[in-house]
Amino acid sequence: MYKILANTIFFGKDVHFLSECHSTNDIALNLVRQFQVGEGSIVICDNQTKGKGQRGNFWQSEAGQNLTFSLVLRPDFLDISEQFYLNMTVSNSLRRLLQDYVPQLEVKWPNDLIVPGYGKMGGILIENTFSGKEWEFAVVGIGLNINQLSFDSETAVSLKSITGSQFELEELFRLLITQLEQGYIQLKKGKLQEIKSEYLMNLHRRDSWSKYSANEEQFSGKIVGISAGGKLEIELKDGEIEVFDLKEISFL
Repeated sequence: MYKILANTIFFGKDVHFLSECHSTNDIALNLVRQFQVGEGSIVICDNQTKGKGQRGNFWQSEAGQNLTFSLVLRPDFLDISEQFYLNMTVSNSLRRLLQDYVPQLEVKWPNDLIVPGYGKMGGILIENTFSGKEWEFAVVGIGLNINQLSFDSETAVSLKSITGSQFELEELFRLLITQLEQGYIQLKKGKLQEIKSEYLMNLHRRDSWSKYSANEEQFSGKIVGISAGGKLEIELKDGEIEVFDLKEISFL
């Protein structure tokens, strides 16, 4: 049972624990729409059966072995055009803590946590609600592979499979939420350049030539940055910079 956190300012003061659910993001979004939760509320599930990932994929998780939760935020201090800064903030916060155990951990654009040579350890899916041009709430869904050792996907990896250590989920959850709150406070203070610089510093494939696919064609490119709207900036062999959205490019 996950308890209300005592070591944070406003994150985790309202924790909804479910032994099983289909998606913590769906549960959190419903609570938001019913005005039953506020900023900092968390929905966490021991056995998430249909967790959502990027591109409409599902996030597979074995019961009782991982951390799958959603955090409700109200980042209305940001302009809608700046919403990718929230993605970067969350990615940075998770990486900061987990790199203590896996120093080689990187962020794969837009917001996956991967260990080069091993695979994907975690993912983030942020779903927003708006009222006209005003940002109301953001539901930050997080899935982290912690103690699971067997996966259907060959590209998945866990903290335990890399380190060989068993982790106490509730303690790790407490540390993660503390780190997430610190990152969010940094965002509220307007430290946008610092957030982006940290994200780029730990971005997978940055400044290295790699293979990609777009418009049913393969090409070589080098990630050089992220646009103001969160799109991926890739330098081509001829020196031209092209910009790609999430559904427009695949990593090979």
